[in-house]
Amino acid sequence: MIRSATASDEASIRACAELAYEGYVHVMGRKPAPMLADYAAQIAAGIVYLATDEQGNFQGFIVFYAKDGHLLLENVAVLPGAAGRGVGKSLITFCEQTGRQLGINTVQLYTNERMSDNLLIYPKLGYVQVARRTEAGFNRVYFEKRLI
Repeated sequence: MIRSATASDEASIRACAELAYEGYVHVMGRKPAPMLADYAAQIAAGIVYLATDEQGNFQGFIVFYAKDGHLLLENVAVLPGAAGRGVGKSLITFCEQTGRQLGINTVQLYTNERMSDNLLIYPKLGYVQVARRTEAGFNRVYFEKRLI
């Protein structure tokens, strides 16, 4: 099940981000942006959604919002124990379905160039690399998917 996050979910969301991204700290030489995000503000803005299992246990989350005529998928993270079970894919599909419902036909996202798993996963989900640039000291790879 996927639902909007509430303030009471913040600790679970932050813990998930820490666990999901901790392996990249050594590779990047610093904490990735999702480990530094202001989740309280994002939850208050209504742009965070979380996935739960059949028993209602937290599994992962996604952050996305409309920007300049597209959806920006800012972050998706899954608890390591739930990895490989389709949770991330379900969250991304939810983002895409929301875009269609809003009449938005493009999802854009970015990932760090050192997150090699992401560079392989997103093309398999239909995303095409459209740019590379350095922002806030992070070397980012941008992807886009047209929603048909």
